Amino acid sequence: MNIEQMFAAGCKYSPHPFVSTRAAARWAGVCLLILCVALATQAQTAPRYKFDPDWPKAPLPNKWWMQGVTGLAVDKDDNIWVLTRPDDLSETENYAALNPPTAECCVAPPAMIGFDQQGNVINSFAARQGHGMVVDNQGFVWIGSNTVRKYSKDGKMAGEIARVPEAQPGGANNAAALAAFRAKYPADTKMIVGGIEEVRTDDAVREIYVIDNYLNGRVLVFDMDTLAFKRGWGAYGKPLAEISMNTGAAYDPKGPAAKDFLGHVTVQISRDGNVYAADRQGCRIQVYTKQGRYLKEFFLARETLERGSAGGIAFSADREQRYMFISDIQNNTIWILTREDGKLLGRIGSAGDNGGLFHGLHMIATDSKGNIYTGEVQNGERVQRFLLQN
Repeated sequence: MNIEQMFAAGCKYSPHPFVSTRAAARWAGVCLLILCVALATQAQTAPRYKFDPDWPKAPLPNKWWMQGVTGLAVDKDDNIWVLTRPDDLSETENYAALNPPTAECCVAPPAMIGFDQQGNVINSFAARQGHGMVVDNQGFVWIGSNTVRKYSKDGKMAGEIARVPEAQPGGANNAAALAAFRAKYPADTKMIVGGIEEVRTDDAVREIYVIDNYLNGRVLVFDMDTLAFKRGWGAYGKPLAEISMNTGAAYDPKGPAAKDFLGHVTVQISRDGNVYAADRQGCRIQVYTKQGRYLKEFFLARETLERGSAGGIAFSADREQRYMFISDIQNNTIWILTREDGKLLGRIGSAGDNGGLFHGLHMIATDSKGNIYTGEVQNGERVQRFLLQN
């Protein structure tokens, strides 16, 4: 029996002919209050998940050893796509790649690997390794690196978004060169300037959202067909031109919130048309309209320092997407929040190397059944599945 049925059974009222209309109205008011409290209680209950030790199937084919996961997406057919870093294969993982091989395993995997719901590898292709990826409803795979490249599922590149032709100078002794670069490419540059953090598509209107890490993070929106720039914004919905050119602000959990993003920004789009952006080191999630108008923000585990708490964003599979899941790379846990107001309801997992635990929890995604998928970097180097239980 659900809450509504309980309410109906417990608040049935057949007025006696001598009972006043006012008394009946009071009874109806009490019942309405009971229903509201019950529904509020129901809405605040976190969904439960169970680690699935049988997904994906092990070992991986072709003597592959999966490397750090830097992109994760579920396509419209509930296949799971994983972007990994084949160039990171270490000296203790490459024995089968040596000449001659010194052991039966392993070799570097392709950068892109696709799994089905049973955990079988159903597709793979070589691509430039990077950060952030998504699969659109037409089956194209978009992968971020120094720009965003569009691939067919057989690995053929079908386009790339324009970026500036030079890299931002690095190093502590390049202040003059960095100043010259930023003067040449101001905050409102309508191309990709920094490395890519996240990629998400809004297939209904043929737009792709890209986060580059220039000036600690910019939300950029491009046309999926022409790849032309359309609009963009920074923290609190500020126009790109108003993003500060000064970077390196330190996070202070007891101080006022930073006016600009604080690095490693992720993005997700809800069914009701809002855009959610999380800046990990700022320990916060901000909400905007698709045009970039700031609506509200939520803070999460604000005492978390260094890499911060607000990582990847995923939503529950119910029509209203009542719940929001945040991957936290520093605390190595999945936070469960209410999407409407950011209330913390629970968490999944903690730091560790066993199944169901995390070491470098990086990426997160959900399928149409409400199951959660995660990807780890650092020593984790794996994808895991958590099955919805209620």
